[in-house]
Parts: sequence; C-alpha cells; structure tokens
Amino acid sequence: MAFARDQVVEIVHRVWPYVFIGVGIGAAIHNWVPANIITALLGQDNWWSVPVATLIGIPTYADIFGTLPIAEALISKDVGLGTVLALMMAVTALSLPSIIMLKRVVKTPLLVLFLTIVAGGILGIGFLFNAITHLFI
Repeated sequence: MAFARDQVVEIVHRVWPYVFIGVGIGAAIHNWVPANIITALLGQDNWWSVPVATLIGIPTYADIFGTLPIAEALISKDVGLGTVLALMMAVTALSLPSIIMLKRVVKTPLLVLFLTIVAGGILGIGFLFNAITHLFI
C-alpha cells in the first residue's frame, strides 16, 4: 500500500507546477485580457482560430491538467469548443519537447509523417467541433 501512496505523491510533485501555471494563465485570461481581443484572434466565427490555436500550442509545454484552467477561461471568453480542443491537443501532442524526444527514437521521415497525421487530425477535430459546438454548449 505504501508503494501506491509513493506513486501518488510522485505524480502530484510532477503535475502541480503545470496546474499552477495553467491556473495562473487562466486567471490572467479571465481578469486582464479583454474578451474582444480573444474573440478577434480565436473567435468561433474566425476560420483561422483552429490553426492559430494549434500553432500556439506547439511551443507550449504543459500537461493536460495545466491546460484545463486555460481551456475553461477561453470557453468563458466565447472561444469555440473546437478551437480550445485544438489548443489542448497541440499542447500535449505537438509540443516541442515531445518532438525533440521523438526525434531521438524515430527517423525524420517517420517523425514528419507522425506530425502531419497528428496536426491534420487536430485541425479536423477542431473544425468539426467548432461546427457542432451548438450541440454541446
């Protein structure tokens, strides 16, 4: 039983900085970034919102727990569900540290294929969910 508790403690130690950063960014979006700026860049009616969110996610390094507060803040600012999903997926699947680690174990052609397929899937899901957001929210 002590082994399981040690694992939980280890996970909490690894995750808490990302949650803290995510909550901080989410709070900043809530309190300091005007809704019209967010809507102009990532608004649901903008065709470019999903690609922009995907590109923003690539240099961002966080885990999924750190992106949840950011996602909640963006949705409260009327960013489309698909755009938020694209950002969350890009942060976890296309982050530069992930790409660097993958590069160590796979050859460049396979890495390019992986990135192309994942980016295409993220964009497709983002556009799809933006189109059907009204069914969920």
